[in-house]
Amino acid sequence: MRERVPAREVLRLAAPALPVLAAEPLYLLVDTAVVGRLGVVPLAGLAIAGVLFAQVTSQLNFLSYGTTARAARLHGAGRRADAVAEGVQATWLALAVGIGLLVVGQLVAEPVAAAFADGGPVADAAVSWLRVALFGAPLILVTLAGNGWMRGVQDTVRPLRYVLAGNGLSALVCPVFVHVLGWGLPGSAAANVLGQSLGAGLFLAALYRERGFVAPDPATMRAQLVLGRDLIARSLAFQVCFLSAAAVAARFGAASVAAHQIVLQLWFFMALVLDAVAIAAQSLVGAALGAGAVGAARARALAGQVTRYGLVLGVGFGVLFAALVGVLPPVFTGDASVLALVPVAWWFFVAMQPVAGVVFAIDGVLLGAGDAAFLRTSTLAAALLGFLPLIWASLVFGWGLAGIWTGLTVFMLARLVAVGLRVRSDRWLVTGAVRR
Repeated sequence: MRERVPAREVLRLAAPALPVLAAEPLYLLVDTAVVGRLGVVPLAGLAIAGVLFAQVTSQLNFLSYGTTARAARLHGAGRRADAVAEGVQATWLALAVGIGLLVVGQLVAEPVAAAFADGGPVADAAVSWLRVALFGAPLILVTLAGNGWMRGVQDTVRPLRYVLAGNGLSALVCPVFVHVLGWGLPGSAAANVLGQSLGAGLFLAALYRERGFVAPDPATMRAQLVLGRDLIARSLAFQVCFLSAAAVAARFGAASVAAHQIVLQLWFFMALVLDAVAIAAQSLVGAALGAGAVGAARARALAGQVTRYGLVLGVGFGVLFAALVGVLPPVFTGDASVLALVPVAWWFFVAMQPVAGVVFAIDGVLLGAGDAAFLRTSTLAAALLGFLPLIWASLVFGWGLAGIWTGLTVFMLARLVAVGLRVRSDRWLVTGAVRR
């Protein structure tokens, strides 16, 4: 008989994780609404720059997810000090990589933005935002590492306070910087950096109080990078797809890419909201497997529970956004040409919510188990065979947003089949303090 995990245990971790996950995309929605009042070109520039800058968090999310998987197993084995030490080493990695990104980003911002926006005023607007926003790269990565080790020791309350403090500050000063002080689009990026400074500072202070800043440990960092390699490849598949989608949307004009930006930001927002249950599963599954063979039944029970929770949430959000089709888009822009294109992508977004709820829930289970190699391979296959061909066919045949969002739908359905079959097997149930 399978061991059932009380729902309140999942809720204990998921409830604080939900606003943490939602904070950044919610701020980006606020940011989009503030910048949208500047006109179509600044909003389109933010669309391009935002997708480019998202590489910072998405490509390097192993600092969060990988650290959680490793720390959770150690925590489940009763080795809390070692679990926190994972956070120290992940933070050293975050600082080193973040500074490198800042330097390289400043050098390539202009040619990369020009390539994706096809030059012109939209590219110039994107560069003006990126030049400032890149100073937040090390700060974002420190926050990712902090979230990782705290989730691993099943503490999702402190990350809630820290992330909300940083994003709340950004949301307060963004309209002031953009409109009151007249800084325009760069003011949006400056507000980002200010909030990120506060959040990262709080995570660093918490780590120092609990563990202190010990010297970098090359062996631990190498082990983190091995897991990170697969997670980076998985994230790369996501980002190549989303960057391609933004580039193709830009070829259909500023109104098209602006409409794509509005729906895409809502997609990112809902993806992370649905991921709240997955974060709880990641921590609980990792701890269960870290406890040894006795935790395998608990891990499998969790897999079934979070899948059901994800499906219910996905259906609920699909119904909600179907009802809001005439209400939400005008919040972000008053431009008639943009609003006319939003519904093309909107109904794809609505229909995918139940699928996304299940896929993201199972992702959390497999990430908690450290099954990163499978997630890498299945995501790459879904991207190469589903999403990317339809995106570029949209450009060739003039399908526009309908083709782009059809590609995303095929991508999600392919991932649903892959992770569903995987979680029904026992190949992800590897026990022990360290996955080998």
